[in-house]
Amino acid sequence: MARHAEGTAADLELSAVLHALGDPVRLALVRDMAEHGESQCSPEGLQVPRSTLSNHWRILREAGITRTRRVGKARMMSLRRDDLEARFPGLLSVVLAGRDR
Repeated sequence: MARHAEGTAADLELSAVLHALGDPVRLALVRDMAEHGESQCSPEGLQVPRSTLSNHWRILREAGITRTRRVGKARMMSLRRDDLEARFPGLLSVVLAGRDR
């Protein structure tokens, strides 16, 4: 899978996005950002080891689903909703509306 440095919506690859969204933990992270906005590296309520969580964030970032913003030593992640909608209209809405919660 190609590494994705945050670029334009046109740079997003469907296979990378679907792969990233196919994991239950990553999907939970995306749903949380969609509902609450920006997220810290270790959101409350997830019982996932820090190293595993870092890997999930990396996969989401490399797929182009999230952007990362540094605030001092902290990192804040946000959903690239507009870019995803521009490249794959309706995809995020369908995924977020899924019933597998």
